[in-house]
Amino acid sequence: MSKEKIILGIDPGTTIMGFGLIKIVGKKMEFVQLNELMLKKYDDHYLKLKLIFERTVELIDTYHPDEIAIEAPFYGKNVQSMLKLGRAQGVAMAAGLSREVPITEYAPKKIKMAITGNGNASKEQVAKMLQSMLGLRELPKNLDSMDGLAAAVCHFYNEGRVEVGKSYSGWSAFVKQNEGRVKK
Repeated sequence: MSKEKIILGIDPGTTIMGFGLIKIVGKKMEFVQLNELMLKKYDDHYLKLKLIFERTVELIDTYHPDEIAIEAPFYGKNVQSMLKLGRAQGVAMAAGLSREVPITEYAPKKIKMAITGNGNASKEQVAKMLQSMLGLRELPKNLDSMDGLAAAVCHFYNEGRVEVGKSYSGWSAFVKQNEGRVKK
């Protein structure tokens, strides 16, 4: 009998949080769902973080993913944007950790490389490749949900590899792997 597993992929953001779910049956990948949490209409950054946390917990409680793959924020020129993205990612990770779902973080280039074979591929190229792989009829207007889906597919492709990114199975594992970030 084939083992089933569900992977939730998240593209964190404070304007749009994209997410996608895939189911793995044996060595086969099946599309489950993709969607976005639209946060543009909210001005309060803390409210956005609360909504990200609540939506992530809701996804976990609804679909019961076995693992979460999350896109790591990339360094850009705007430090404030990076900080906001890091907070959004942290809140989504905290939601997963609160439900004891193992989390693996992937750099955007690693995700693009896993999907297209090109670490510098555009969002559109990644989306088109995922559409072809998973037999999706149409692409969403915003591609943030496809980025979340790409994180999940990247995780599936990297499964079993020793070096896949940073993985956390719970708060204690997170603290142990990030001792330098913990205030004593």
